[in-house]
Amino acid sequence: MERRGILTNMTTARQVQKVLVLGGTRFVGRHIVEALLSAGHEVTVLTRGQSVDELPGTVERLQGDREQGAAGLQALSGRRWDACIDVSGYTPAAVQASTNALADSVNRYVFVSTVSVYAEQHRHPIRESDPLLPAAPEDLTEVTGESYGPLKVTCERIVQDVFGTRATILRPQIVAGPFDHTARYPYWPDRAAQSRQDGRPMLAPGKGSDHVQVIDARDLGRFAVRILEDGTPGIFNVSGPRLTWAEFMQAIGAESVVWVDAATLEAQGIGWRDLPLYLADDSEQGGLMDIDASPALAAGLTLTDPATTARDTRAWSAGQQTAYALTPELESAALNANRDVQDADSQ
Repeated sequence: MERRGILTNMTTARQVQKVLVLGGTRFVGRHIVEALLSAGHEVTVLTRGQSVDELPGTVERLQGDREQGAAGLQALSGRRWDACIDVSGYTPAAVQASTNALADSVNRYVFVSTVSVYAEQHRHPIRESDPLLPAAPEDLTEVTGESYGPLKVTCERIVQDVFGTRATILRPQIVAGPFDHTARYPYWPDRAAQSRQDGRPMLAPGKGSDHVQVIDARDLGRFAVRILEDGTPGIFNVSGPRLTWAEFMQAIGAESVVWVDAATLEAQGIGWRDLPLYLADDSEQGGLMDIDASPALAAGLTLTDPATTARDTRAWSAGQQTAYALTPELESAALNANRDVQDADSQ
C-alpha cells in the first residue's frame, strides 16, 4: 500500500507537457502518441493526411508536408510545444525544415533514428559509440535499402547541430507489435498460429542457435515519454531481449518446427526478404541482432516479455490481410529439399 502511494505521488508530480509528434498515425508513431496520452500529456500531430487516422479525438491534428520545406510547415507558425518527437524524418531536407521551424518553439527534439546507422554491423555487441556509416548528401531524397542508414546519419547530425544538448537520438532495433504494417515480425506469430491450426510444420532458419532481437513498439513509446519527462539528452540504442531462435520459436508458440540450415535455404533461393528478422550470428549484419541497450535501460527503458509481444501482435494481425514473401509453396519446397539433405546425410 505504501509503495503504491509513493508511485502515485511520483506519477502525479510529473508535469503535463504539450508534445508535437511529426507523424503519429501509423505503427511506431501511433504507439508513441498512445504512450503520451496514457501519461497524461497533450498531443498534437503533424501529418500529410495520407494515412488512416485512428487516433483518439483528444489529439490535435495539423496538416503539413516538410518535404516542401518551410512552405509545408505553415501550420506550425506561431505555435510552441514543450517537446517534439520526430518519427517520420527520413531525408535531410525534411529534417532540416522541421528543425529550423522548431528551433525556438520546442525545448527538446527527440529524433527516432535506427540501428542501421552503424558501419560495422558484424560487431558483437553494437554500442552507441561504434562507427557510423558515411553520411548521405544533404540533397539526397531517394530512400532505399542502401540509402536508408546513411540518410539517417545525416538527419541525426542535423538534429544535433540545431538543438545541441536539447536533442535526444533514439536508435531502435527492428520494431514489433500491434499495428505493424511492415510484414516483418508479424510473419512469425502468424505462421506459428497457422501451423498450430493445420498441423503443417513450419520452417525455421538455421539450427536454433542464432539470435533474434526486436523492440516492442509500446516499450519504445514509453521510453520516448520517459526521455521527455526527464529531459534526458544523448543517444540511445533501443532494443529488446536477445533470444536464440529456439527461444523465439517458443515465444511465438511454434509447436512443430523444422530447422533448415543456411546452405539449404540459399540453394532454394530463400533469403532474408523471405525470412524476415533472420540474420545468422556470423553474417555481415549479424551484429544488428546483438544491440546493446544498457544506457537506455539505465535511463528508464522497460521491456515487454517476448511472448506478450508475439501474442498481442497475432491478436492484431489475425484481422489483417497481409501477404508474406515466403509462400506455402516455397516453404514446402525448402522443407522437401531439407528432408532430402537429411536423408542423404544419414546414409
